[in-house]
Amino acid sequence: MQKPSNLKQGDKVALVSTARKLTMEELQLGVDKIKSWGLEPVLGKNLFAVDNQFAGTTEERTADFQEALDNPEIKAIICVRGGYGTVKIIDELDFTHFIKEPKWICGYSDVTVLHNHINQNFGIETLHSAMPLGFKDNTTEAIESLKETLFGETLTYSCDANELNVLGEAEGELVGGNLSIIYSLTGTKSQLNTKGKILFIEDLDEYLYHVDRMMMNLDRAGLLANLNGLVVGGMTDMNDNSVPYGKTAKEIIIDTVKRYNYPVCFDIPAGHLDDNRALIMGRKVLLKVTGRETELEFS
Repeated sequence: MQKPSNLKQGDKVALVSTARKLTMEELQLGVDKIKSWGLEPVLGKNLFAVDNQFAGTTEERTADFQEALDNPEIKAIICVRGGYGTVKIIDELDFTHFIKEPKWICGYSDVTVLHNHINQNFGIETLHSAMPLGFKDNTTEAIESLKETLFGETLTYSCDANELNVLGEAEGELVGGNLSIIYSLTGTKSQLNTKGKILFIEDLDEYLYHVDRMMMNLDRAGLLANLNGLVVGGMTDMNDNSVPYGKTAKEIIIDTVKRYNYPVCFDIPAGHLDDNRALIMGRKVLLKVTGRETELEFS
């Protein structure tokens, strides 16, 4: 995978929304934080447009992102929030200039569309990270990990062992993101080839039976059989029916992959969590899962 250039003091970064609408009041704290890093935020022309729940029409959101891709003065693109809508613009974007001069594209949740599409089709790293709208709730560690990655520092994470972990050690490119989005991209040009990769998944506010449905879909589509490892972040605020499903989200995940021979870890601090640490998607990582802890080290 090709690595975008590190940022430096004074660089311009585009703030755009590929999905849901927002206001300047909601964004102000994030803008101030990015300025404090010595960067110059450039707001998309249509950033505060409104089209029902979206941050402008499909055409307006596409135009903002295309401008950020093509403008040589923009050194990174930070998606300000998720929701739904990125999939509606992905096939309208022209990545010609971006491929020649890659820049960091940052965000998580619905932004998984961009991570998967770019990692798979162009072999360029992207940054799964906290987004400015959520900075008010994010931990200092989460926000700093975004800054540190943009400026070229190396990432290493560790977390306590989980009783469902499958012990082992593996290397491979880290790919993935939000489980619901990965599931929605199967059968499309944005679907990942996960062979030999380490897959990261996380999700929010899903029914447990649907977590099972999504995991079965990934398995039947061949996305789970040939992994080098599986990394699970937050599976947050899951829902159940009046007749209980009978398993937690973590138990559903491990039940789906238990016949495979690769390490699996839970509770990596990434996803729909306050402590949403930055992950470099497409970067080779070393995953060590022991009875005491899990370590995820980026090369």
